[in-house]
Amino acid sequence: MPEDWQSHITRIEQLARSQGMRYDPVEFEVVPESFMTEIAIYGLPVRMPHWSFGVRYIYQLIQHRMGLSRLFEVVFPGNPGRAYLAKSNSYAENVLVTAHVLGHADFSSNNMLFRRSQAQVGEHIVEQAAAHARQIGVAIQEHGLERVELVLDAALSLEQHIDIDAGVRRSRYADLMPEPSQIPDNDFARRYASLGPDTARPKPTGAPKRAPVPPHPEKDLLWFIANYAPDLEPWERDIFLAVREESFYFYPVFACQIMNEGWASFWHARLLREADFLPQSAYVDAIKCHSDVVRPTASGENVALQTNPYHLGFSIWENIVEERGLEGARKIMCEDDDFAFVRNHLTFDLAKELKLFHFKGPANGTMTVQETDLPLLHDALLAPKYGFGAPTVSAARIHVDGKLELIHDHATDGRGLDPERGRKVLEYIARVWRRPVTLTTVDNDKRTVELAVSAPVQG
Repeated sequence: MPEDWQSHITRIEQLARSQGMRYDPVEFEVVPESFMTEIAIYGLPVRMPHWSFGVRYIYQLIQHRMGLSRLFEVVFPGNPGRAYLAKSNSYAENVLVTAHVLGHADFSSNNMLFRRSQAQVGEHIVEQAAAHARQIGVAIQEHGLERVELVLDAALSLEQHIDIDAGVRRSRYADLMPEPSQIPDNDFARRYASLGPDTARPKPTGAPKRAPVPPHPEKDLLWFIANYAPDLEPWERDIFLAVREESFYFYPVFACQIMNEGWASFWHARLLREADFLPQSAYVDAIKCHSDVVRPTASGENVALQTNPYHLGFSIWENIVEERGLEGARKIMCEDDDFAFVRNHLTFDLAKELKLFHFKGPANGTMTVQETDLPLLHDALLAPKYGFGAPTVSAARIHVDGKLELIHDHATDGRGLDPERGRKVLEYIARVWRRPVTLTTVDNDKRTVELAVSAPVQG
């Protein structure tokens, strides 16, 4: 790190803590841009190898070379947190990024969703992911690359299909049906039962009944397959559980993106204003960088696809701080996710000011607002976030012959599935389930469709 920039880290941290920010220690490291791209694509500095990450890497590289994207930093919550900064950053950019990173650290150290995730997954995800990568390497040596990739294909195709409410550590279903309650459930029955043994309910006879699997639609498909796939080998199960654990780590990042990026942007702007120890030229350059980070990128029909989360989150936080003060904002930061944040705090006036509603009119004439339905706007912004960004698919039944029946809750999702993509995922699942797999959904015309894949022939 350049000495003149590194010397400001301690002073920026002191300023942050004097402003009421509370966070775990953060380790900063400058890395080449190629490594930054790898981190952004893999999601972690070291992660299990898979061809799909290579596809994403090529896409990101093209975007970068076309000038459509640039990575200043990548942050990993934990204790300590890890921040990787691009070697190409200027002095002023690194000053801003340092303050931005501390905003992220403050958020992840205090937000309840992040804290719950870290309590379950642990605070050293970078090391844990490296251990998973080593585990995959051992599996490749023992079982061959092709077999391991087949398992990774299935597990990573389902990486968003977890049940965040059930938690990382959960037990298998009960094997037997619970016995009917012997406790009367109304006053008359209780009085009748108290008359004596002759009036007691007869106790059930015969062997206890086995409970169905699953006992209810199970949306945590990674957990379900890891625990109930008929012929899954232990090393295959370990891969599924490793992918699942990492998904629990990534979920808060996904579910709080608007809040988190907005909070970090709010604080880097606030800390820069207070940092009177910075040279004037560095301050001006950093403010220019801030303007680039929080500029809006879309409105109207493209609002859900291209709205800059930095800009949207920053604007909402500024509005909250103005109305409720920093303590009020901190309370919201600790308790909310993007769903509550957007629905409760993106007001009609702010949405209009940010030009998030639909407009119509000539390019050189008067523009008129065509749509001012605030709940509709909220839905458009949040729709890609429901279900971790994946369709709501659950395991519904294991048939006597071992066939796995999946169902898609299209009523909740409000849409059907793409048959080609759905079938491809079923093929991945069938390779590890080793029995037929079916999925019931609807097409674009809301007609019921059943996708079916046979069990592959074992070599």
